[in-house]
Amino acid sequence: MKKFISILLTFVLVATMLVGCGGKPSTNDTTAKNTVTKAADTKDAATEDAAAETVATEKKDIVLWYYWENENHQKLLDGIIQDFNGSQEAVSVSAKYVPFADFKKQLSIGASASELPDIVIIDNPDHAAYAEMGIFADITGKVDVSQYYDGPIASCTLDGKLYGVPFGSNCLALFYNEDMLAAAGCEVPTTWEELATVAKATTKGNVSGFAFSALQNEEGTFNFLPWMNAAGTTAYEINNEAGIKSLKFIGDMVKDGAMIKEAINWTQGDTMNQFISGNLAMMINGTWQVPTMREQVPDLNWNVAMIPTGAKDASGLGGENFAIIDNDKVDASLAFITYATSAEKVKSYIDGFGYIASRKDVAETQYQGDEVMQLFIKELQYAVARGPHASWPEISDAISLAFNEVITETSTPEDAAAKAQATIDAVLAQ
Repeated sequence: MKKFISILLTFVLVATMLVGCGGKPSTNDTTAKNTVTKAADTKDAATEDAAAETVATEKKDIVLWYYWENENHQKLLDGIIQDFNGSQEAVSVSAKYVPFADFKKQLSIGASASELPDIVIIDNPDHAAYAEMGIFADITGKVDVSQYYDGPIASCTLDGKLYGVPFGSNCLALFYNEDMLAAAGCEVPTTWEELATVAKATTKGNVSGFAFSALQNEEGTFNFLPWMNAAGTTAYEINNEAGIKSLKFIGDMVKDGAMIKEAINWTQGDTMNQFISGNLAMMINGTWQVPTMREQVPDLNWNVAMIPTGAKDASGLGGENFAIIDNDKVDASLAFITYATSAEKVKSYIDGFGYIASRKDVAETQYQGDEVMQLFIKELQYAVARGPHASWPEISDAISLAFNEVITETSTPEDAAAKAQATIDAVLAQ
């Protein structure tokens, strides 16, 4: 395999050098022809050394940017890179850490200054914005995406063109305290109506029945979108029956005391802490909380279930994607991504990241015997990508403002939906 990849990549790179306009050959063309002729005539050791040196100079150096602070993630990524570099001789990949707070700014500055890496690992809701800017290469038809879940692939797609490959995915589900539900004589809710009833029944003293991170930012939008999608609408259409229904449902939950109002100030981490501290009976949260909960509260009786359904099942999609910068190293970068996202390779590392594989053929064999993670894998098929749209942050802000105004009762669901829709329509018209 190593020899095949090396020969294939070397052939592509050499062929690229030799292609040019008609007429007088370039200096590189002449040198290459002389080298081949000499090798054919003499086949001596000196010529073999020269040929080896020529191949070495053709090696493509690829730089990858990532923003993971997690040391284990960094080590796993380094392992993937080292394995690829050792599998062939035509491409050498190296990685650079860029803090998440600076990541998007560095990409934007780099685009204007022509100082960009060759590959990035990017948060999936940000993908479309950079594809729209022309930073990412169009790789439509160059990657087999038939084995991927719809949500992750949609996050890499803009105007019908593919601008990346999903790296790993996560999604949201309903966490519940088994003891609290049992004490209230309740079953795990499966519908909105049941959720409201169980949340009300488990709200006692210092315990609130239900919450999700309802911050007025992207984190809050991430947690609210499943309610819109489950009601039967999209992020672009909130001022309709389904959108208003989702706003009203959450607003009524707060009014009835079934959902704690303070959730407008809670991150997903805060929400988890309230849950493991015994202050919440149920919450919406993601796969990334599972390892922490198992470590911090090993004796807590909790489990997960599908997010209660409205008109249909839905979940929120998180995770990262690979994207290739549109430069003269696209083929070399694509060689690495093809290697890193192959089913065989993904199986070797994805569990270590705590992700669900974006590939169905890998996800279906993940976390065998782990019922919690198996539930998240089931939920992933219903996870909807945020956007994708180049101006997604503006759309997200309009949505998070709408549900915050409803929760705080500063606006009716109807008025909040109308105002948000006006902003969204203006963004879509740009």
